[in-house]
Amino acid sequence: MNRIATFEKVSFAAFKKGAEQCKVPLPADKLFAVYDAISLPERATAGSAGYDFHSPFSFSLSTRETITIPSGIRAKIEPGWWLGILPRSGHGFKYRIQLDNTLGVIDSDYYNAENEGHILIKLTSDSLTGTQMSLEAGDRFAQGIFLPYGITTTDEAQGERQGGFGSTGKGGV
Repeated sequence: MNRIATFEKVSFAAFKKGAEQCKVPLPADKLFAVYDAISLPERATAGSAGYDFHSPFSFSLSTRETITIPSGIRAKIEPGWWLGILPRSGHGFKYRIQLDNTLGVIDSDYYNAENEGHILIKLTSDSLTGTQMSLEAGDRFAQGIFLPYGITTTDEAQGERQGGFGSTGKGGV
């Protein structure tokens, strides 16, 4: 096995900013307790490919509802690797939970982004049966898998990341 990454919590300031951006329905006085209880992603078994992300707070998702979850987590990833974020398989089967960007791509240089590389995960329920998914704080809701990548022989990318979503396509960065 290649040991190529480390999960860390973002600072409380980055988590708070992410929670505000995501419009998390939590009272401000409860936010530090939520942050304090965040656990790092982990694999369930020795043969698991995915690292389970735990919800920092309780939530429910009904058909056609969307929620963006500030995970409170960032990943320090070795060059040549990336982290793919996916919904948990069981949630997809039971509730048709999907990531809004289909597959989250966390690049190795995202760790140094202005938001400390805070991983935000946006889920939508596309249930055809009207079932509601309810999760408690600490429940597993997404998974991350580390994958290697290659570059072309003519690649000369020199840009440096500043932000998150869509930042690499702006101003030649």
